[in-house]
Amino acid sequence: MRMKSMLNGMVGIMLLTGLAAFQSAQAETAPRRVEITAQRFQFTPGVITLKKGEPVILVLKSIDVPHGIRFKELGIDTHAGKGQTSEVSFTPEKTGDFTGHCAVFCGAGHGTMMLKLHIVE
Repeated sequence: MRMKSMLNGMVGIMLLTGLAAFQSAQAETAPRRVEITAQRFQFTPGVITLKKGEPVILVLKSIDVPHGIRFKELGIDTHAGKGQTSEVSFTPEKTGDFTGHCAVFCGAGHGTMMLKLHIVE
């Protein structure tokens, strides 16, 4: 009986260890979510640092009027209506500094509305 209890305990420990390793692996492979708020005439945050090769989801939330984000060099283009959100997934494949612009005309300051992505190794 005692041997059976020990075996059950060892199996339980192995299952818990395996579950912890599985959850850790899932957390490592899950894309990073970066929330961006768009409001006349700025993005918050204004600068985002990402790592090359690590998947990311950019979540754009428009507060006041429709806005968008376009990074031509990275092939990113998404739009969000007033009070709505949109998401775009990508994996940075090159390093450097990239400037994105509002992709939907939003008023007189539209041309100055920019977001910087800083992609590092």
